[in-house]
Amino acid sequence: MKRLRAALAAVALTTATLAALPAAVPPPAVALAAAAAPARPAAATDWSTAVVDSTMARYTPTTIGGWSYPVGLYLYGQYLTYRRTHDARCLTYIKNYVDRFVKSDGSIDQSFNSLDSMQAGRLLVILHHETGQDRYRKAAQKIRDRLNTYPRTGDGGFWHADTSSRAHQLWADGVYMVNPFLVEYGKEFGDGTYTDDEAARQLAVYGGHLQVAGGLLRHAYDESKSASWADPATGLAPEHWCRAVGWYAMAIVNVLDAIPANQPRRPQLITIFGRLAAALERYQDPATGRWFQVIDKGGRSDDWTETSCSSMFTYALSRGAQQHYLDPHYADVARRGYQGVLAELSVGADGRTDLAGISVGTNVGDYAYYVARTRATNDFHGLGAFLIMNEQLRGASVS
Repeated sequence: MKRLRAALAAVALTTATLAALPAAVPPPAVALAAAAAPARPAAATDWSTAVVDSTMARYTPTTIGGWSYPVGLYLYGQYLTYRRTHDARCLTYIKNYVDRFVKSDGSIDQSFNSLDSMQAGRLLVILHHETGQDRYRKAAQKIRDRLNTYPRTGDGGFWHADTSSRAHQLWADGVYMVNPFLVEYGKEFGDGTYTDDEAARQLAVYGGHLQVAGGLLRHAYDESKSASWADPATGLAPEHWCRAVGWYAMAIVNVLDAIPANQPRRPQLITIFGRLAAALERYQDPATGRWFQVIDKGGRSDDWTETSCSSMFTYALSRGAQQHYLDPHYADVARRGYQGVLAELSVGADGRTDLAGISVGTNVGDYAYYVARTRATNDFHGLGAFLIMNEQLRGASVS
């Protein structure tokens, strides 16, 4: 802890303490400026470091954006890279971003009236762990306390947001926005009795509503059955949107990694995950190794493979196999996914990475809505998911 605090202090004064970049990282932009065309990645390159360097070059902690889950996701991926490389710039960048919102007394100007607004709370737990500064505990506790009064469905699921347009709704996205934070908060601050049980409960409730025959999850469920997209009989959204399912897949891995072996809901979660994994294997695109924007309709000419969810599924299947939540053969499914995502990564003439094929932020809709979403390059949904995946699989064979 003291060493990490010292690193944070030192980097604010000098760049002399910065860790050297691995030899495999692409050289600085000036050295690549003469490149005539984007180069496809080679497996030997440290692509986490390359993506982080490129993103920190594009944005400062001030210009990267406001308090939001896409930025929070990306910066969590940057933290995973920091944990391996110990490049103090990465942690200082995260701290400078968070300190825009958290005052010295621990106050934070966020109402936390949506699950989306809670995801970046993981950074508060991280910074408390790395610096020991109590301001981050106080800010994180505001999220924890908000859950005491946060609205729920009749069976205890957190609404996607405390607004009339999201009332009574469970979105698969939401389990990732709050539950990894919960289990990490519980571990850091000794609140695991509540947080582990709550996180497992949320995944069980959401999975119970959203998972349908065949193992895939629908994007959302409306308990009131009044939303325009809700089936009047089931309350379910009409489609299996890939990133919503990806959020759930990553969240269930994070929670299974954290909760005790004897947690009562653990067998149920492993069953949900196993059914989902089998469906993901079935719908993986054999041509690319990636997954489609609408997972089960890849045979349609206008459906397209999406990079963020492909990264999420690759991570979850790899980690699930590694941790024995899933059969070992899912590691091979993940390796195919990894190869597919790497094929969407390139290095431009400026020496910076470009990650293509990422769906922009998306609400609940029908098939036509999902396939018409903008396909962005370097969107934070994709960058964050890529880093999480790459830190799990880097070095894995992609032959």
